[in-house]
Amino acid sequence: MTGDAVTLTGMVLFAAPAGETDRRITLLTKERGKITAFARGARKPNSPFIAATRAFAFGRVTLYEGRNSYTVAGMEISNYFDRLSMDLEASCYAAYFAEFAAYYAHDGVEAGDMLKLLYAAFVALERGSIPGPLLRAVYELKLMQVNGEYSEEPLAKADETTVYTWHFVLESRIEKLFSFTLKEEKIRPFAEAVAALMDYYVDRPFKSLEILAAVTGGV
Repeated sequence: MTGDAVTLTGMVLFAAPAGETDRRITLLTKERGKITAFARGARKPNSPFIAATRAFAFGRVTLYEGRNSYTVAGMEISNYFDRLSMDLEASCYAAYFAEFAAYYAHDGVEAGDMLKLLYAAFVALERGSIPGPLLRAVYELKLMQVNGEYSEEPLAKADETTVYTWHFVLESRIEKLFSFTLKEEKIRPFAEAVAALMDYYVDRPFKSLEILAAVTGGV
């Protein structure tokens, strides 16, 4: 460990075992973007980091910076999103949202809006008030906009509801983004328009999206 400790606001995107007792986590942080950190002894039964280093835990993390990674010194978690882990479909959506955020995030690049969007999407997932396919499409379009890869209009001719929804997503603040729903027959055209934008800008597939498609039957 080198230097002083730094405290960041972030969410655990991924967590994996490291060595016999440690855990390696990938965090999306407001101040420094996507970073990798090691929580020493986090897999021991008495470790204070057992729950805090699970995927989707959100809060304040104190770290020491090393050459290529960080070491966790302390964590104050304000939301574990426990309900997502109890719903297979919701947890699959959450895993995809995390992987898509990781695609755009970079180490050392501030990611406040991305973190706010990811958190808002998780809150909407837990509430269950918005159909998953619509929630996914709104999240995708807004995340692409946050990262400057989007179009002001759908790439192909679209119906009136799709165009209106497109504009609403682009013009809305993140705090108000997940405040609406659509009739089932109107969701698919909008989702297909967003999928076309994804095909244009995103240059690789996502493993979590394959799993989500298997769980939802490709919806």
